[in-house]
Parts: sequence; structure tokens; C-alpha cells
Amino acid sequence: MSLALLFAGQGAQKVGMGKSLYENSAAARALYDEANRVLGWELTKLSFEGPDAELTQTKVCQPALFVHGLALLAAAKEKGKLTGADEPTFALGLSLGEVTALTAAGVFDFATGLKVVAERGRLMQLACEQTTGGMAAIVGEERAKVTELCAEFGIEAANFNCPGQIIISGEKAKVEAAVAAAKERGIKKAMPLNVAGAYHSRLMEPARAAFAAYLATVPFAAPKFTVFTNTTGHAVSSPDAIREALVKQVVSSVLWEDCMRSASAAGATTYWELGPGGVLAGLARRTNKDWPVKSVSEFSDLAA
Repeated sequence: MSLALLFAGQGAQKVGMGKSLYENSAAARALYDEANRVLGWELTKLSFEGPDAELTQTKVCQPALFVHGLALLAAAKEKGKLTGADEPTFALGLSLGEVTALTAAGVFDFATGLKVVAERGRLMQLACEQTTGGMAAIVGEERAKVTELCAEFGIEAANFNCPGQIIISGEKAKVEAAVAAAKERGIKKAMPLNVAGAYHSRLMEPARAAFAAYLATVPFAAPKFTVFTNTTGHAVSSPDAIREALVKQVVSSVLWEDCMRSASAAGATTYWELGPGGVLAGLARRTNKDWPVKSVSEFSDLAA
């Protein structure tokens, strides 16, 4: 078995996530307690109790998902899973999940990775507050047609999640105009999304520039196993290339489908989604129904 770990992106969060890990796993509890100390605020309280409006904030949900993913990994190892012959060979994460994947692979220690995610979330929230951005899902269309639509309206394709599911992003009025035009042109489904801003678009440029300056001060190590980057869909290994990819990712398309296909081509035979909601498992099934994906969200999921 060649195992690939999948880590969730923003939007997967839900109130209560990680509570069972904290209550049942000493390894997970240690990470949550360390996270509270590193961040200087109660991540545990917002993750376990909410309210949802606070947990959904970019500056909160990004570190919350990061810690949840790594707490699941720690609990799995504590229970004797994902060790020895079953150790992961690959890791990939959707958007912020890429930092979680890199931390799982040893590029950062836990505290450093958490600080990176917290700063990323803070800067992206600032960029959202300084702009009027929006996003929409285009369902059932080819990449070329969506790319043409984006070019016409001056917006960008933010996520290529799986065949027939593409997210567009940009100034809110332009996204709304593109959605209206999509329906007129026979595009099967175009739905505005309830998001705080235009992620993975040029409207995130202030966050990208500040994040680049921040990451220049952060030490990076080479990953202990293969990690795929959203920016190209391919493996990335040198510390300098990883740093460059993390900076670029803030404003560039998330090539998630490409990452999954690259992992499969590299020899991944099974996948564990470490995060709430089972979103990534759903995307995997829509990309290739033969890929075996196990979703692990809470402590009880580790019993099987």
C-alpha cells in the first residue's frame, strides 16, 4: 500500500471538530494545548463550541483546520496506525491544507507551521476586508469554457476541484455578471458562493506580498515524503521551491484535480482524508470512482 494523506481546505470547518480527539487522545490534546499557547487565544473553545460565525472567519478557520488535521494524524499514530509499513508516502492539501501537508511531511515543526497558517489567514482576511470580492461555482463544464468566461469578465478560475467543478473568483460585481452570462450561454449550473472574499485571485495580491515577506524569515526543511503543490499539480521538494509555491498559491488557481491525478500516477494506491466533512473524498470519487478514500474526521473514525 502507498498511502496519500489529504488535508482539508477552508470551508470544511464545523463547530465541534476535534473535540473527540481532545477528549480521547493524549497526542491530539497536546497539539491543541500547544496551539492555544502559540496563538495566544483559545483555538479549542472556538473549534469545539463556536460560535459558527467566529469559527468561519478566515483568521480562525485556517489554523483550526490545520490543527485538526495534524491532531488526527497524531491520534492515528498513537493508536498504531500510519506507522511502519503503513506510513504515508504522499501528502497533499487543498489551499491552506497544503501547509498542513507540508508540516506532516516535516517541512515545518508544528509550532512553525501553525504560525505560518495563522499569518496566512490573518493576511487573507485583511485582503478580504479591503476589497469587495466574490466567488461562484461552475458545475458541469470543461476548463476551456470556464477559462474563456473568466477572461471575458476579468476574473479568475480559483479552483479546479474535480471534473466539472470549477470555482471562479474576483470582484463581486464581475463574478455576478459572469454567473448571469453563464446561464444565458447554456452553462448547466453557476452558483454564487457565500464567502468573505475573492480567494486565489488578484484581489489577494496584498496578502501575497506580505506573506512573501513573512515566509522569507521562516526556515524550511526538505519534505520527508512526497508533497504535491496546488500551484502546478506536481511534486515539490526543495525548500526554495516550496516557499515560492506557498507564496504564489495565495493568488493562483488551486489545481486540486491535477494534484490527485499526480499522486495516483506517482503510485498512491489509497487515500486518507484527515479533516471534517468528507469533502475531499467526494472530489476524489468524482475524479476517479476507483480510488479508495477513507474519511477520518473524529476519534471514532480511527477505530476501524
